[in-house]
Amino acid sequence: MRLVFLGTPEAAVPSLRALVEAGHEVALVISQPDRRRGRGTETSASPVKAAALELGLAVADGLSALEGLEVDYGVVVAYGELIPAEVLARTPMLNVHFSLLPRWRGAAPVERAILAGDLETGVGIISLEATLDTGPLHGEARTTVDDKTATELTNELAQMGAELLVQVLADPERLASPQPQVGETTYAAKLSPEVFHLTPDMTLEQALRVVRLERAFVRVNGRRLRVMRAGRSDVPSAPGRIVAEGVSVGLGFADATMDLVFVQPEGSRSMTAAAWWAGARLLGEIEWE
Repeated sequence: MRLVFLGTPEAAVPSLRALVEAGHEVALVISQPDRRRGRGTETSASPVKAAALELGLAVADGLSALEGLEVDYGVVVAYGELIPAEVLARTPMLNVHFSLLPRWRGAAPVERAILAGDLETGVGIISLEATLDTGPLHGEARTTVDDKTATELTNELAQMGAELLVQVLADPERLASPQPQVGETTYAAKLSPEVFHLTPDMTLEQALRVVRLERAFVRVNGRRLRVMRAGRSDVPSAPGRIVAEGVSVGLGFADATMDLVFVQPEGSRSMTAAAWWAGARLLGEIEWE
């Protein structure tokens, strides 16, 4: 098939590569414009644009490039903005969405599934509509959430989505007869910075889910401490208190203690919690917030 591909982050790259490997003609790749992606001032291409250039594909950075382009389908994977109805009227599009729709329509489906404690999630191929993630399903694949981090789960779903996309495009019946979404609708709202702020009133399970998003932090003596990896501790501690025994450093939550494994102090590199504690030289009963 002759296709146009719209995507931006690393999670969209497997689908692009899978389409090329399956022999589809990707006439154009549209990605978000180059921007700053690190601490420097220089701009860089999105992961999808970089992959497209490596594959020798034509690249554009705006939907206006679709005007006059004749393709069978557009394929959208985490492009970064809604596709207007007038564009969809000219070019039918399929969307690879990382959830079991209609659960977690929206911007952060993987993270919301983790935060909610979902046991299962998945990926779906839908016909794109102008409204948010409402289109009928051409195919779906499922996986367990377990204790996977957001990166681990996203990577898994990206691979599953790429495989499912190729299967759907190769099946005329699935393409022609998508099925309506069935179930309770929930929305995966964009994550604000406060979502990642651990607080003593959380249960340990809630806090560990936030840590699995890989941006969790607390404040100790007014300084930010990023919690990079953590587990469950058998050492008792009051909510909001830090307990240190040997090489074990724990944070007290509402119902149990979190065992800190790796942390990153403000303005420093990542390190073991024991190394941070030894270097911090905190005295007395230390509280965190």
